[in-house]
Amino acid sequence: MWYRLAFLIALLIPRGALPCETALLLAMDVSGSVDSSEYRLQNEGLAAALRDPEIRDIMVQGAVSISVLQWSGPGQQQVMIDWTSVQDLRAAERLAAEVAAMPRAFAVGVTAIGEALYASAAQFARAPPCRHLVADISGDGDENAGFTLPAARQALERAGVQINGLAIEQIGRAVSAFYRARLISQDGFVETADGHLDFARAIRVKLLRELTKPAT
Repeated sequence: MWYRLAFLIALLIPRGALPCETALLLAMDVSGSVDSSEYRLQNEGLAAALRDPEIRDIMVQGAVSISVLQWSGPGQQQVMIDWTSVQDLRAAERLAAEVAAMPRAFAVGVTAIGEALYASAAQFARAPPCRHLVADISGDGDENAGFTLPAARQALERAGVQINGLAIEQIGRAVSAFYRARLISQDGFVETADGHLDFARAIRVKLLRELTKPAT
């Protein structure tokens, strides 16, 4: 597909010449299973993680590029924050403030994880040249619509994107198990949040793993 060509072109650039360490796409589940208070916990938790001094310093040192995408069912994927290069402390704070104030793209909908990955691939085709490409998929359920996950995951893997998952559990570890078996790439990992109240802790841990190389 056309986005694979963009990745191949990026790979031709000498690694030492790349100004960006990591292009990180944060794809957040806003399907019907996420209520308004849980959505707020996700936004606040991500904003707090981006303001964390350790994460902030890693982003600045690596001139990391961040983008945020919200997703739900088929046809419900929207880029909320386009690629943003975090090159200094002011840029880091602006990004965190934008995340904290980010509106919700979809209030209802099912869970089409494969479609979220295809939308992520399209966004990576627009990413600045970076040494590492990482997709961070967070959600609280398995795929119940679209059913394109296997093909979408394969497309991202072939393009050199590491796919990680943040599984938000309510009871047990069913979502974590699904993410490990079906979502993440071969070099990816799953971080588990024990409910949305635990999202802030889990996303901080996950970002540290993703931005500290190697991200495995």
